[in-house]
Amino acid sequence: MFEKSTILVTGGTGSFGNTFIPMTLEKYDPAKIIVLSRDEMKQWDMAKKFKDDPRVRFFIGDVRDRDRLYRALDGVDYVVHAAATKIVPTAEYNPFECVKTNINGAMNLIDACIDKGVKRIVALSTDKASSPINLYGATKLASDKLFVAGNAYSGEHETRFSVVRYGNVMGSRGSVIPFFRSIRDSGVLPITDPRMTRFMITLEQGVELVWHAFEDMEGGEIYVKKIPSMVIGDIATAVAPEAKQETIGIRPGEKLHEQMIGPEDAPHTFEYDKHFKILPNINNWSSTTSRIKDGRPVAEGFLYSSDNNKDWMKPEDLEAWITANEHKIGAI
Repeated sequence: MFEKSTILVTGGTGSFGNTFIPMTLEKYDPAKIIVLSRDEMKQWDMAKKFKDDPRVRFFIGDVRDRDRLYRALDGVDYVVHAAATKIVPTAEYNPFECVKTNINGAMNLIDACIDKGVKRIVALSTDKASSPINLYGATKLASDKLFVAGNAYSGEHETRFSVVRYGNVMGSRGSVIPFFRSIRDSGVLPITDPRMTRFMITLEQGVELVWHAFEDMEGGEIYVKKIPSMVIGDIATAVAPEAKQETIGIRPGEKLHEQMIGPEDAPHTFEYDKHFKILPNINNWSSTTSRIKDGRPVAEGFLYSSDNNKDWMKPEDLEAWITANEHKIGAI
């Protein structure tokens, strides 16, 4: 689908962009991938990886800057929206800044994409947007709703918007696996709560979900990949089997279990072999066969949470993954 097309990735110097770009270049051979971000140093470092590939371009800009988005989107066919303020404590202590990026930035992007004639946009979301308890999750829920409604805003235009939602990305920068690895020599790993569970997904799986969304979307869908769960203590065991685990308590804004689909969304959620799809609860879009395709409605009151998951990852499986991916854990 992307062959000879132009793709723009907002927040493209982050963990997702560093995986999406090389995978997409190899699989689809697009004419151009534009990395839009506001950190010139990260762009400088990333450009070194692609110095011999003329298909990768860099554009300094911020989703808060509506005018800059209009310039960046000139001639763009597809957009992946990965830009966000996403560290939970940072959002709690800087709420206005979080709203400006995650909500105002979403509105800017939606307007600019419609006006510039972009074909399809996929926005990255998070488990924290389902029944949110912190500001980051609340802003991402608002962002999800904006991108869904953007399909009505586009009217007769061809522009279509969808969302993908997933949980903890294994080994990504700032996540728990590189953190545990950085302190394992101390012999003690801090565990927030031994009952805590988390969804586990690789960056490569996240990229594949985005690809699927672009190929499948009619507009307004929220795609949720089926992925395994782990207990936090088992993650620590996989990283440092000999280390002592010390319970420190759940931090402000943190959930005991991750949730990606709540019971409120169940009436509009359909199941597929490898993912779920939450359809829009507006304009009767949740009953259109073009969006449902071969999906099966989930049961009444369905909940997709990391503690009620049918699929669990064992510590030895994570340990094998860590061994195979040691070179890139925490690097992107």
